[in-house]
Amino acid sequence: MSTTPIILFASLLVVVHAGYVPDACMNCICDVETNCRMPDPLCHMDGGSPSCGPFQLKRAYWLDARLKGGDLMNDWQKCAASWTCSRQCVDGYMERYAVRSRLGHNPTCEDFSRIHNGGPNGFKMAATLAYWERVKKCLVGGPGLYQVEHHLKNNTKLG
Repeated sequence: MSTTPIILFASLLVVVHAGYVPDACMNCICDVETNCRMPDPLCHMDGGSPSCGPFQLKRAYWLDARLKGGDLMNDWQKCAASWTCSRQCVDGYMERYAVRSRLGHNPTCEDFSRIHNGGPNGFKMAATLAYWERVKKCLVGGPGLYQVEHHLKNNTKLG
């Protein structure tokens, strides 16, 4: 009788972690983008177009993600303002572009990170390597490590 609650509990855990992008990778992408905080204001200009929410989603990214991620609240900025929808948006985008048939291998956090940063072909662009290094540093040290090191580096006076 004591094993029944454990089995039910284990079943619930599987549902919670059902996203396409593994939680550690998703959390570190969020950490690198915004320190995993909901920005205020929600959007800011980046590369000539607004980026919104904790994952800095652009409208074109959201539109692509809808092809695999569902309606995503039918509104890009409302989705970006929702933690759940933002994560679903990243998952949908990755389900479309970070797939074995495009990559030639099962997707890794490096692929997810570089595609998130550089678009559908970001996984093969040299310009996304620095972004991946930031995500990788988070994976090794946990969320927040990159920001702490970056802050210390930029606020430490030598000599």
